[in-house]
Amino acid sequence: MFRFEKLDVWHKAIEFADLVYSLTNKFPSEERFGLTTQMRRAAVSVPSNIAEGSSRIFDRDFAHFIEIGYGSVMEVVSQAFISRRQGFLSQESFQQLYAAAEEIARMMSGLRGALLKE
Repeated sequence: MFRFEKLDVWHKAIEFADLVYSLTNKFPSEERFGLTTQMRRAAVSVPSNIAEGSSRIFDRDFAHFIEIGYGSVMEVVSQAFISRRQGFLSQESFQQLYAAAEEIARMMSGLRGALLKE
């Protein structure tokens, strides 16, 4: 088992990416190369950066990858606002995505803080 597989935040990030994929499946086909792709790439970046960072020797390097992944969560949130305003996301779907993003952001902040304390 790899180090990142032991992290709850990585599992939540995988679920977050699944959620983004599920919600963007309902976007209009003309958004296939627009918001759909942008949101999916950002969502996949979250668990990817957690995994890549976990392979670093120094915790401060791991913390840097957590910061990058955190930024990707913020990208998805921003793109979700646009998607909702454009009518691609219902209020309910937006709230579901937003709540998942908040949870992951809190978990990533906690992990980053723990890594920088050591």
